[in-house]
Amino acid sequence: MDKQISEALIEKVLDHQPQAVNELIAQLQTSIFNLALRMLGNIADAEDATQEILLLVLEKLPAFRGESALTTWVYRVAVNRLIDEKRSMFAQHPLSFEAYAQDIQAYQQESQREDRVILARELKLSCTNVMLQCLKPQDRCIFILGTMFKADSRQAAEILGLTPENYRQRLSRARRKMADFMSQYCYLASGGCRCTCRIDFAIGTQRLDPENLEYSKLPSADPQVLHQHLEAMEKIEDHMTVFDQMEARLLPEEKQRHLQEVVSSVWMEKVCQN
Repeated sequence: MDKQISEALIEKVLDHQPQAVNELIAQLQTSIFNLALRMLGNIADAEDATQEILLLVLEKLPAFRGESALTTWVYRVAVNRLIDEKRSMFAQHPLSFEAYAQDIQAYQQESQREDRVILARELKLSCTNVMLQCLKPQDRCIFILGTMFKADSRQAAEILGLTPENYRQRLSRARRKMADFMSQYCYLASGGCRCTCRIDFAIGTQRLDPENLEYSKLPSADPQVLHQHLEAMEKIEDHMTVFDQMEARLLPEEKQRHLQEVVSSVWMEKVCQN
């Protein structure tokens, strides 16, 4: 999301100028996609949610009164939509730290595959997103905003409808839960599970497809894209650097274009009908 979304651009969007609509979509889609990906834990669900959120933003934009920064308002729209998501894979099959721990303990054997380094990286990218699903939706959102998007407590609290103090307390509890789990089960925090020991199991259970490495295929984005318009928070716990360093991801160019075309087309069709 661009740090400065100009008032002129907003006015052009409100005037239903197609080029301005496309420009706004282009500025918003990467941050929204990354938030959706962390919240929902699945690329396909995140793509669907990104499209719906962009349409919601366009639909609600006439009600924006400038009482907060536009980016804060956009995040609020996105967060409300994502916290209430009921159709995603993990919403249908909720996960807990206890259940995920049992899953990890069920199989630990070093893979002998020649491509195990590449597969382990894909599994790491997937697993970090899955770990986030062990947090309750609002706590997950608090953790994501604080740890990956580096929102300051004032802005994050405004997005979530909390007081800054309550936000900081809940962020601290969420980090502690994640740190406790990782210190026991993730080698990145000196825990017992290594990605290379889960490859064969992940392939056997169809959680990992060596011929289709979905996360690895997503282009990397500028690391500042998630928080260039937000103030950095205080230093986080050592175990949390795994999430702090998660790469921002771009949709592939063809999907970016498709998303812009679909959202713009649907929106302009609605405008014409009204």
